[in-house]
Amino acid sequence: MSATTAAWLVLACPLAGTVVNALGFRVLRGRAPGWIGTLAIAAAFAFAVVAFFALQSRGPEQRQLVSSLWDYASIKQTTGVDARLSILVDPLSVLMILVVTGVSMLIHLYSVAYMGGDRGYTRFFAYLNFFVFSMLLLVLAGNFFLLIVGWAFVGAASYLLISFWYRRTTATRAGIKAFVVNVVGDAGLVLGTFFIFRHSGTLDFLGTFHGVGRDFASHQGALTAGLILLLVGAFAKSAQVPLHTWLPDAMEGPTPVSALIHAATMVTAGVYLIARMHPLFEHAPAAADVGAIVGCLTLLIAGTIGLVVTDLKRVIAYSTMSQIGYMVMAVSAGAYVAGLFHLMTHAFFKALLFMAAGSLIGAMAGEQSLDRMSGFKRAMPFTFGCFVVGGLSLAGVPPFSGFFSKDEILFIVGHQGGWHWILYAAGYVGALLTAVYTWRMIFRAFYGPPCPEAAELEAGHLHHAEVHRNPATGEEEDTDVGFPGPEHHIAEREPSMKVAMGILAVLASVGGFLQVPGVTNALDHFLEPTFADSRFNQSPSDPGLVTAGLVLGAVLGLLGIAIAYVVWVRRPGTSARLQQRFAFLHRLFVNKWYFDELNEILVVRPFMWIGRFGQQTFERVFVNGALVGGTTGLVKATSAAVRAAQNGFLRAYAALLMLGLVGVGFYFLLQAA
Repeated sequence: MSATTAAWLVLACPLAGTVVNALGFRVLRGRAPGWIGTLAIAAAFAFAVVAFFALQSRGPEQRQLVSSLWDYASIKQTTGVDARLSILVDPLSVLMILVVTGVSMLIHLYSVAYMGGDRGYTRFFAYLNFFVFSMLLLVLAGNFFLLIVGWAFVGAASYLLISFWYRRTTATRAGIKAFVVNVVGDAGLVLGTFFIFRHSGTLDFLGTFHGVGRDFASHQGALTAGLILLLVGAFAKSAQVPLHTWLPDAMEGPTPVSALIHAATMVTAGVYLIARMHPLFEHAPAAADVGAIVGCLTLLIAGTIGLVVTDLKRVIAYSTMSQIGYMVMAVSAGAYVAGLFHLMTHAFFKALLFMAAGSLIGAMAGEQSLDRMSGFKRAMPFTFGCFVVGGLSLAGVPPFSGFFSKDEILFIVGHQGGWHWILYAAGYVGALLTAVYTWRMIFRAFYGPPCPEAAELEAGHLHHAEVHRNPATGEEEDTDVGFPGPEHHIAEREPSMKVAMGILAVLASVGGFLQVPGVTNALDHFLEPTFADSRFNQSPSDPGLVTAGLVLGAVLGLLGIAIAYVVWVRRPGTSARLQQRFAFLHRLFVNKWYFDELNEILVVRPFMWIGRFGQQTFERVFVNGALVGGTTGLVKATSAAVRAAQNGFLRAYAALLMLGLVGVGFYFLLQAA
């Protein structure tokens, strides 16, 4: 089987799972929809592996394959539009489909048990399969046309999944917020594509890349503007400041949705986009610098917020935002392989952390506040072990995967020198913050005296709340369709959850050995054909900087864990004293740097005012009153005059006829004169 055939089948499998579950929702019973959805993604992963080996069997210079099913619109002779349904199979897209299908398969497997009992079970797996299909379409797209389609599909699927519990007002509000912010990004992507297409004359990726030096030689400003607009799309999808505010609210969706969005799919789309467009960004360094600076700011801002958030899933969400900041900074600064390496390892440990969080939330009967959790270490040993593995990897402690990938990013960024040293230093500050807030979460949830739910679980009973409440607002909820189901599941009692989490724990532990400095560079070799045209293609060699970075990263990771242990375990009450001493900073971080308030003042209120003005003044007075009302008034007046003239008297009609004849005769006399 060829690599392109396998890639088309990768797309077909989740689409088939979506259709089967969507059409069979009346006849599928029990957990059958879950297994159908999981098998569909497992088949996609198998075909991704086939595509990998088929691509590796070709020479390095022959590993960029384009396959088209049909032309959607081909009028290249007149306008240059060549919108084809075509995919690009190369090492970058194959890496992405391996990560997306592999991690998504485990999330589906976890969901089979986790969502059991929810009244929207079949609908959930139809949405989940559609989400994976959309992401695969995005990463396999061979041109801007199909990229935009996949980009929009991912946004629509995220809305469906975030607001999955549609009778929960906070969930629907979060879904709308995510959709609107991502539409802003979609607009940036489309406008950026127009800027690039206007001068390149093609929508095809490879054609655009090959002609960038010629087509934009005298249009550098247009290229920079187009790429900054593409970055708007990347920032919205990957939750970079200031377009990040949707991401924490997205935690209103079921926990497997959080894992899928944060681990390997939606939020990594921006990282993939920048890496895919690297030939363009290297011709517009100003745009690339914007990406690197925004990524750096994001990782720091998210890290500070993570220190004070008390919602378990939101802590992990802000860690995602921070880690995506590392990736965006990396691929914008030319550290393409390092950024993608971190994308892969992050998918392992972040999916693991969300799954472990879901297990813990199940033990708490849906409660997500760290203020209510403590002492689960003995009651949930497997979940605790998974949290420890994920936490060590996220904190960058050797030999776990996050240690190698994060430090490779900072090494390459620092090696460039100049102002990049600021990014280098900020990256290590972010690493310390990451270790502190990650282990703050773990120590608060698993150490200390057991909370009532933990004590009940130690006695052999899984806690089920008599009254189901929204964890965000405390309001009482039903357990019917559109609300979370009445059942709760934990990894200690569900084999499918335990298997999925166990595999991810192993990958999070050993995944970093693909790229050990001075020892292995498997990912460099695999991705080399994609980045062969890059001026950053050669990996820098500086043993001293590598060693210093690895030591510093390990020390900061362990130091962060030690700080968290002292503050939240060894000396209880330290956190409260720090809040009082640094009250201003605490308010700033708790209020998420006031980005929501700024968006409200600068964006939401002005547009609402414009909307009200348009509806109440322009539409009602001018359109309805002057245009529509004026036209109808004129017609009514004319028809009334005509009706008045139709009085039924013959002499009146004869008089009007004579007046008309006199008028016509007078007109011709004037013409003759």
